Amino acid sequence: DLPDGILGDIVSLLPTAEGARTQILKRRWRHIWRCSAPLNLDCCTLVARGGGREAEDELVGLIPSILSSHQGTGRRFHVPSSRHSDRAATIEAWLQSAALDNLQELDLWCTHTYLYDYVPLPPAVFRFSATVRVVTIANCNLRDSAVQGLQFPQLKQLGFKDIIIMEDSLHHMIAACPDLECLMIERSLGFACVRINSLSLRSIGVSTDHPHPHELQFVELVIDNAPCLKRLLHLEMCYHLDMHITVISAPKLETLSCCSSVSRSSTKLSFGSAAIQGLHIDSLTTVVRTVQILAVEMHSLCLDTIIDFMKCFPCLQKLYIKSFVSGNNWWQRKHRNVIKSLDIRLKTIALESYGGNQSDINFVTFFVLNARVLELMTFDVCSEHYTVEFLAEQYRKLQLDKRASRAARFHFTSNRCVRGIPYIGRAGDLDLTDPFRF
Repeated sequence: DLPDGILGDIVSLLPTAEGARTQILKRRWRHIWRCSAPLNLDCCTLVARGGGREAEDELVGLIPSILSSHQGTGRRFHVPSSRHSDRAATIEAWLQSAALDNLQELDLWCTHTYLYDYVPLPPAVFRFSATVRVVTIANCNLRDSAVQGLQFPQLKQLGFKDIIIMEDSLHHMIAACPDLECLMIERSLGFACVRINSLSLRSIGVSTDHPHPHELQFVELVIDNAPCLKRLLHLEMCYHLDMHITVISAPKLETLSCCSSVSRSSTKLSFGSAAIQGLHIDSLTTVVRTVQILAVEMHSLCLDTIIDFMKCFPCLQKLYIKSFVSGNNWWQRKHRNVIKSLDIRLKTIALESYGGNQSDINFVTFFVLNARVLELMTFDVCSEHYTVEFLAEQYRKLQLDKRASRAARFHFTSNRCVRGIPYIGRAGDLDLTDPFRF
């Protein structure tokens, strides 16, 4: 009994194929998807079985029929990547369709034939600049001539993946989005440094790429002034490139992620005079009290490093750790004075790849016996170790009956407990209150 407009909005939130299937429910619904629902066309959900060129050809034939038959407005269009150069003109024709007028969300994965051989951005993209709110562009060469003069007055989320763009053009695009809230830059080339001066940005996610012989590498991020920035995530680090992140002014920064590599490369994160080089804090003259959520990817699970982080971020409440091997985590004598002076405010701790060896146990018991406000500690355990006997042994060895926080709960799982890089796929994912929690 709902009006067509409301039913249309509901249908537009369904995956493309499911939205189309609502036409078979009853006569009342037959016209909703075609006429009343804003078009949500995700081509990735329509790929035919089997893959390969035949599946792509089938998809290429299906999309025009959807666009020509739809009589409502356009909400979202997700164009998947193609490795066939003859698709560029086809994509341009799709983008010119009247069914996409006033488009709000565009995911455009451009055609590429091999690594870094990217085509220019299709000109038809520019016709959405006045209405689009969410944009992801991948596998594309954004040339200076195309970017200059663009304005995106309503753009909230902008994601770049595997693109080539010059530094001046990148800064121009960011400045052309006065209401931009989420910015993601992954594995992109053509610029060395990104400087952020934005009154609206709330979330930033960056990652580096492998060195390329003919293009500049993205190796430096400077937050000059971002009064609304709450989340700063270093999503992934190339094993061959250093990344230097400097935060000059971000007074509301609450969530932070850092990566450490096993190779010669490292991440340097600076807050004023406090510097974190490769997850080792060089100076504690600056203390950042706003950060409450921290995600750390380290090669070796190291309690010393985490204690340094708690000193630098004394108001930390949630800690997510991904490690690959165990370190040496004896602490009873080494950190005797730390225990007396450090105010541990952690309420949530999640460990991915917990092995249950003595080093891991030493790491965990530090928090079991000293974190007085701890509420939940989660352990991701390898499925082959996830047995009744293993869990019983861990409960005993971790001294859970002596826990400092009587309200603390300890949860073992064989599923991933930290929402990591593969699950942060779009700029909007950065804007979750806690982007690392499933």
